[in-house]
This record gives sequence, C-alpha cells and structure tokens, in this order.
Amino acid sequence: MGDCVVTDSFEGDTRDYLVLVNDEGQYSLWPVLSAIPRGWRATGPQGVRTVCLCWIDEHWTDMRPLSLVRQMEERLAGRGETCQANDPDRS
Repeated sequence: MGDCVVTDSFEGDTRDYLVLVNDEGQYSLWPVLSAIPRGWRATGPQGVRTVCLCWIDEHWTDMRPLSLVRQMEERLAGRGETCQANDPDRS
C-alpha cells in the first residue's frame, strides 16, 4: 500500500468567511458567498479564516450547549448557587 498524505484543504485559504452562531451558542465558519443556513446567524467578524478562528477562540469559552447551561443553572439556582453561561448575545 502507498503512503497516504493528508493535507489541510484550508491551508493558504484567502477566502472570506463569516462567523456564525446558532441558538445553542455553537460557532462555525461559513463562506461569505454561501447562504447562511437556517438556524444560524452572523456574529463577529467577516474576514480570512485565521481572523475568524481567533475571534471564535476568544468568544467561545464554554463548549456546552446553552440549553445544557440553562438546565444546570436552574438546578444550581434551586440550591442557591450560580454559574456563568456563554451567551452569544453578550459577545
């Protein structure tokens, strides 16, 4: 069998992207020239891949879906405790 070479298809990518977020607070890159899919909205910068990824890295600090965060907050509130959510609308 021959050697398999894997390359990063985005390496050297100079296309512009949007940063998208869904209602669960999950982020994604999306090509500017493509229609934004249902359930997602643009947030953050528009630019080259690295700029968008840096923004996501700075703002997506809690990987839990917001529905889970809210559920956990409700449980904690019942015990008189609090936790912080990663709300995309506060970015």
